[in-house]
Amino acid sequence: MKKLIIALVLLAVLSPLFAQNNKEELPNLYYINVPVEKIYPSGKGYIIQYLKNTGIMGTVGIPNEWFIYSKNTGGQPESGTAAASLQYVAAGKAEIVTLPSGRNWPTLTVFYKDGEFSHIRLYVHRDKSHSTWGNIPQGSDVSRYSRFFEDTETLKIEY
Repeated sequence: MKKLIIALVLLAVLSPLFAQNNKEELPNLYYINVPVEKIYPSGKGYIIQYLKNTGIMGTVGIPNEWFIYSKNTGGQPESGTAAASLQYVAAGKAEIVTLPSGRNWPTLTVFYKDGEFSHIRLYVHRDKSHSTWGNIPQGSDVSRYSRFFEDTETLKIEY
């Protein structure tokens, strides 16, 4: 019995020597949730209208290039537009997560790693007839949205 107690005490004293110190390897990752008001699929990507913390609406674009592979095409590169397929798998800088009806979404979650934009997750209603999904009205000037898709390296969003 004494040997067992001594062995346990010795193990408790020596175990911190073998513990790994991963503090330097962990990235500084944080996220910001943004409530989404309307989602417009377009030929270049998604145009998202969201609510800023000041209570006014903001608009941001998510390019199609950020969604690389589609579940509907069996893992083949997506060649169509955002409107062609809404079930994307995370493979680039963006991911769409479809969820059943609820009050907590749609939301846009923006992830930052070491203070720089990393990736996003767009949590949306599964039913595309939900009021948060929309179509760009016919006859509207689509070129005014092209500025959202000029820089495909980072997301420029105001909170």
